[in-house]
Amino acid sequence: MADTLTITDNRTGRQYEIPITDGTIRAMDLRQIKVDPDDFGLMSNDPAFLNTASCRSAITFIDGDKGILRYRGYPIEQLAEQGTFIETAYLLLDGNLPTETELVTWREDLSRHVMLHENIKKFMEGFRYDAHPMGIFLSSVGALSTFYPEAKEIDDPASRRTQTLRLIAKVPSIAAYAFRHSVGQPYIYPDSELSYTGNFLNMLFKRTEPVYRPDPVLERALDVLFILHADHEQNCSTSAMRNIGSSNADPYSSLAGAAAALYGPLHGGANEAVLRMLKRIGSVDQVPAFVKSVKNGEGRLMGFGHRVYKSYDPRATVIKATADQVFDVTGRDPLLDIALELERIALQDDYFVSRKLYPNVDFYSGLIYQAMGFAPAMFPVLFAIGRTAGWIAQWEEMLCDDTRKIARPRQIYIGESQRDYVPIGDR
Repeated sequence: MADTLTITDNRTGRQYEIPITDGTIRAMDLRQIKVDPDDFGLMSNDPAFLNTASCRSAITFIDGDKGILRYRGYPIEQLAEQGTFIETAYLLLDGNLPTETELVTWREDLSRHVMLHENIKKFMEGFRYDAHPMGIFLSSVGALSTFYPEAKEIDDPASRRTQTLRLIAKVPSIAAYAFRHSVGQPYIYPDSELSYTGNFLNMLFKRTEPVYRPDPVLERALDVLFILHADHEQNCSTSAMRNIGSSNADPYSSLAGAAAALYGPLHGGANEAVLRMLKRIGSVDQVPAFVKSVKNGEGRLMGFGHRVYKSYDPRATVIKATADQVFDVTGRDPLLDIALELERIALQDDYFVSRKLYPNVDFYSGLIYQAMGFAPAMFPVLFAIGRTAGWIAQWEEMLCDDTRKIARPRQIYIGESQRDYVPIGDR
């Protein structure tokens, strides 16, 4: 059986044979379908890219129907249970898990780039005390391009490697300083004795103690969250990273654009919406009434359902177990009981099950962040730290793709046809 698609154009009666590769057809192959030679040719119309593959990628695999998420072939459950975030970052970028020697070198290379230039700190100090941490974060990442002009040498593998190390190492420092700035506290210098995640907690929460040592349970929980957020195929922010990068922009500018996409409440702010919903429900005994109101079209069930997953989000399973460990340390948040009851009822209700509305990664992550002492404004910043590794891996893959061209979607023009200019006095 030939891997082709036969299309009959009923306007002309002509038939076309379109090759099928990896379960797709090339959109450009549709251009040959014309009514007459002067036609532009057929285009596909796919708002929000619901069924359009924009690239070929070997980084992340998702099977939404089966609830599968793999980085470079490794199940997310195994990476979250047995690995660390910096191992996962190396995997996304290199394609393989590091050996013991490679991991030591990777860790040392990252530690050399953790510090921020003093002028970057002054730049961040220029924001109002109540500036949103995500606004500070994405602005500061973009500003790094002016400190490292060699980053524009995107075709130089050595330069790309240096910028990769800088970005993964510095985003926690930027995030921590954005947090400290928002609460009126001074910048804390990194501690090379701590792990990647432990040092981030140190820069966030150190007070007057001579040496800060994070709680190992909380350190591990945050590391797991970074792993779960590290990449997720061609989502809104990753597509932004690739699209901006396709113009040969430097990685700092590209990543600032990706972070701006993540800033949107439909992307990086979804877990904050879950918290607002749980607070609005108020108590466990109010859950049935809330579920009924959702079914009547009077509200939305936040943290359930996903554009890709049509079964239980595999990341949500890992996070739910992590939440229990965190609350053993911080104390149980009453909102957790509301969340558990909401999940229990929703998963037994045909209304939600038939619509494939299962808990996603955002349902429990906000509860964990809040228990660890983060205000909701910090949630998308924490998301961005983990996702930086995936963004850079996707950017690197895009640059090395022989078929790369600057992104330039088509449109269907629905405006006025040609009109003549009318002098202002005659309008």
